Formats: sequence, C-alpha cells, structure tokens
Amino acid sequence: MDEMWDKNSTAKEHPNIQWFKDAKFGLFIHWGLYSQLAGKWNNKRYYGSGEWIMFQAGIPVKEYEQVAKEFNPVNFNADEWAQLAKDAGIKYMVITAKHHEGFAMYDSKASDFNIVEATPYKKDPMKALADATRKRGIKFGFYYSQFVDWHEPNGAGNERDFDESKKNYQLYYDQKAIPQLKELLTGYGPLGIVWFDLPGGLTKAETQKLIDSLHALQPQSLFSSRVGQGLGDYKDFGDSEVPPVPIKGAWESIYTHNDSWGYIEHDMNFKTSTEIIQLLANVASKGGNLMLNVGPDGKGNIPFYSIKYLKETGKWLAVNGESIYGTTYGFIPAQPWGVTTAKPGKLFLHVLNKPQNGKLLVPDFTNQVSNVYALDGKRKLNFKRNDKDIVIDIPSSTGATANNVLVIEYSGAPPAYNATSPVTVSQQYETNRVDAIFSTNSGKAKTTSLGYSHYFGDWKHATCVTSMATPDDAATFQIRITDPGDYKVILEYACSPANAGQEASLEMAGEKFFFKTLRTSEYSNGAPLLFIQHPVAITKIERTGVYSITIRPDQKGSELFKLKRVILEPAK
Repeated sequence: MDEMWDKNSTAKEHPNIQWFKDAKFGLFIHWGLYSQLAGKWNNKRYYGSGEWIMFQAGIPVKEYEQVAKEFNPVNFNADEWAQLAKDAGIKYMVITAKHHEGFAMYDSKASDFNIVEATPYKKDPMKALADATRKRGIKFGFYYSQFVDWHEPNGAGNERDFDESKKNYQLYYDQKAIPQLKELLTGYGPLGIVWFDLPGGLTKAETQKLIDSLHALQPQSLFSSRVGQGLGDYKDFGDSEVPPVPIKGAWESIYTHNDSWGYIEHDMNFKTSTEIIQLLANVASKGGNLMLNVGPDGKGNIPFYSIKYLKETGKWLAVNGESIYGTTYGFIPAQPWGVTTAKPGKLFLHVLNKPQNGKLLVPDFTNQVSNVYALDGKRKLNFKRNDKDIVIDIPSSTGATANNVLVIEYSGAPPAYNATSPVTVSQQYETNRVDAIFSTNSGKAKTTSLGYSHYFGDWKHATCVTSMATPDDAATFQIRITDPGDYKVILEYACSPANAGQEASLEMAGEKFFFKTLRTSEYSNGAPLLFIQHPVAITKIERTGVYSITIRPDQKGSELFKLKRVILEPAK
C-alpha cells in the first residue's frame, strides 16, 4: 500500500452509492505469493507490509516466479471465509486479484503468471469466493494494482530487473492491466467494488476513458478513489487514517488487523475485538466506513486471532448494529465518554468510557427528548435537562464492555455539527483529550495532518498544530469544565532534537505557566514521528464554565513542536 494517491473522488455521486454509505463495515483480504513467503526470505525476517517482500528483499523476477511452484493453498475454503465475514457483521468484501507482485489470484488469460497456470493448486479460488459471499448477502469486490507491477517489463516499480528508460506504460496497460480488469468485470458476476491502487502512467483523459470502458461492463460497480485523477466514486483515506472531524459524502478508512497487510508469520500484533469495535464506532462517528484487512497464509488459513476477534466483533454488532449500519455522523463532537452516530430522530451515544459518578452529560442538545434507553436490552434510563444539556443516569449495573450504546430519541430537525463548541472536560474521567483539530490558530500556526511510519509500510497519521515559531503564533483551545477541582495539564507533542529546549507558555484560567520543550524525534519525508506526553502544570479550577488554553513560544525561534493534543487529568 502507498500514500501517493488522490483522495478526492468525483463530485457527482454514483447512483448506486447508497448501499456503500449504509454498509459501514467491510473486509479487506490481501492474499498472494507473498503469503507463501510469510515475511521471510533467505532466512531473514522482514517486518511491515508483507505483500511488499519482493521489493523489500530485492527478489529478482525469475527467483520470485519459483515461489509459485510452492504455492498450494489446499486449506482454502470459500464458504468458511464467507461465513466468517457474515458472522463478523461484514457487509462487503474486497480481495487482491493482483497486487504489485504482478501475480493474478484468478484464472487470467492475459498472463500465465496466475494461480491456475503457475501453481500446483490449479484452481480459481475467486470464483468460489464470489459465489459464497453473494449467497450470504455480502457485496464482493476486487483489489487491482493497475500501475505498479514488478513482474512486467513495462509495469511500474521494478527498476532493478527492467530498464526504466525502456518502459512503455501504455503498452503495459493495453496488454495486461486493462485486459485483466475486463476479465474481472466479466467473469465473476456483479461486483460491488473495484478497489484500485497506485495510479500512474495515464493522463486524466486516459483515466476517464479507462473508467468509462470498465463502467460500461458493470455500471453498478463502485470504483475507489485510488483509480486516480479525482475520478473515483468514493474517497479512500490513507492507510490507518481516520479524519479528525466528520466528512460528508461516501468515504472509507482502511486498517489492517495486525501490522502487515499480507501474511507475516511473526507478526502477532492483532487488534482485539474491543479495539476493532471502538475503531468502527470512531470511523462511523465521522460518517465513513471501516474496511479491516486480514492476511491469510499460503495454505489458505485466516489467522486464528483474526477469526477470534472478528467473530467477537460480530457478536457485538448483532446486538448494537443499529448504531452503526445505515447511520450518519453524530452531531455531538467527541466527548470524554465517547462518540456519536445518528439516524433520523435518534442519536446513538457510544460510551467507551463510563463517568465515575454515573452521570453522562450530552452537551448542547436542545431538541425535545422523548426517550432514552440502552440499546442492549432496551432498558429505559432516567434523564433530566440542565439548560441546554441532557444528563443521563447510567445504572451501576451497566457492565464494562467495549462500547455501551445509549439511544436518545428526539423530535425536530437534527442540530448541525458544531466543530467550534468547547470541548468538555470533567473530573469524572481518568483523562480528557483536547485534540489539535479543535485549536483556533493565530499568526503562522496551522493545523495539518502528518503521515509517518515507524518501519516499512506501517503508515500512521496524526493531526497536529505546527509552525509556531514566534510569540505571535499561538494555538487556543476552548474547553468547558463541568466539574471544579485540580487538573494536571499535559501536552502531547513531537519535537525534533534541534528544536528542543525552547521556552514556551501555557495560559489558562488567569494563570501563566512556563515550560521548555523536550526532544523526541526528527521528522521529514514520512520518517518516524515520536510523541511525548509532557506534564507542564497543575491548576485549580474553582468554578464550572468555559475556559481557554493558549500555547505559544515565549520568544522567536524555530518551530516549537508538533502539538497533537492537550490532555487534562483530574489530580487526585
């Protein structure tokens, strides 16, 4: 996977987009010859994106072709994979038909480098999987790397085996990419999605011509934004990226279950069901879909923990799916207790952290409320109005789960999302996060999204306030403190060694606190970005109300830091 793509999809909405908007939860599957290698080559282990091992390890084409002779996924069972998706609450599936390695996981007539012709398996697993998913009401689709192909002399990305100056990208498209895409769109029934990756080699007009020719085969199929040139049917954000605020229109956030997309035997960093459920709620609260990837091994087995945690996620969705499927983003910004999603007349509160006093505050909700209840069991809950707020009594018997969902039924038009409303801070939670996206900046300070990776392919994203270098450059946060008391104020930031040791100030509640920045890591061109949580003050808040927090350099210098968030913790 790669970051170099156009996030913008077409402004004109595809007529078949509604099912995608409602689906919310998809399953990505990366499966190919790299699955057979399992992250190892010549007795060396590789980490990160396992599907890039041919590139990482510098494996020559002729040697990589020999891997196909060992690839025999005899344990693959289409019905088991499809049933797992069904049990997990998955609404659509996308699987790699051809990744950058150039190997087709189906019976391609355009290239003999495929699972039927080149392996002892001799069968087309995609036909069985397409049938098995559709039988279970799951939309089926293919991933296809349309530009990068390390196996082809005219494909992009392999300058080690093939002379870049002699490449003819249009010939590659004409002889392989376009014929294979047409095979996929004509041989496997109706496709929900064609998920493109790494565009290149075509002008916008040529890309539009390609899209039109493919849409002519299946007008109802949706094309991802990585087809390039801003011509997709929906937006795909970067690997492991969730936008910090709601985004209108159809879009998707993609994550992998552990650290790699393709199977790596020694990669055991799997997300638990709690992490998946909370990630799904967060993505839905911004209005998008989560497509979670699993990487089967070379025998066709999905990893044990992927099966376990996906099934547990499905059990939660079987009870709480109404708060995810078919929802739009919630109109209440993220709170210390969690996030919100919405349907007409209903606001779903995803309670990820319970308030210690059992009183859950929903701020700035002025609509007439008719009912409040727990989604699991439909138990009615007591609530009261406090001016513009709703305060809900959460019974002490409510167990600690990944996500307790409460429902508010109301009348009237839904309020507009207010990104400028003060961020709630309370003594009832162990921590209160005030993210960079809520900063009002002055001078040259700006809020931006930064991409980085700790090792190959491990893409992360952080929204930070950057470019503060003089006292005129400031970040100001509006917070609403609902409980008096002492609060420890912590800044989470990254600071390059060259910029560390600069003095800065934080103003809050009439007090001014000084601190010096601490070094973490250099950042450039996607290099690792390391964050520190730096406590800078304890302050006593005597009254509830709205307060500002302003952070600025004390004198002119270099960039102060990259500020990810302000954290306020009750000092007890």
